[in-house]
Amino acid sequence: MEDLMTPPSDDTPITWRLRQVMAAAGMFQTTDLIEPLRSQGVQLSREQVFRLVTKTPERLNVEVFAALCRILDCTPNDLIEIPPAQAKRARRAGGSPRTEGPAIGSLRPIPAKIHRPTE
Repeated sequence: MEDLMTPPSDDTPITWRLRQVMAAAGMFQTTDLIEPLRSQGVQLSREQVFRLVTKTPERLNVEVFAALCRILDCTPNDLIEIPPAQAKRARRAGGSPRTEGPAIGSLRPIPAKIHRPTE
């Protein structure tokens, strides 16, 4: 099972902090959310609530998200942690640079000469 306390890798752009926010509110079981969600008009099965709490969702209904914020008395920023963007290094060609021959800056095209066949 994925550890939610570790920083996200490149393929997970966010850290889903629902479990930590629930614990701060005194909710330690995933089923603790079922009734509060229902009272907010959100009908999710036990399995859906379990996945919502234990895994980072790929998509999240905005009504469910708003209900979670109201239930846990938190903001969206409390539930989602977005790491700062890391500058990606420019890719370079592998291997060592060539040392023999002229550099590309000194190369110039040779003008073509067209010769017509003599008639």
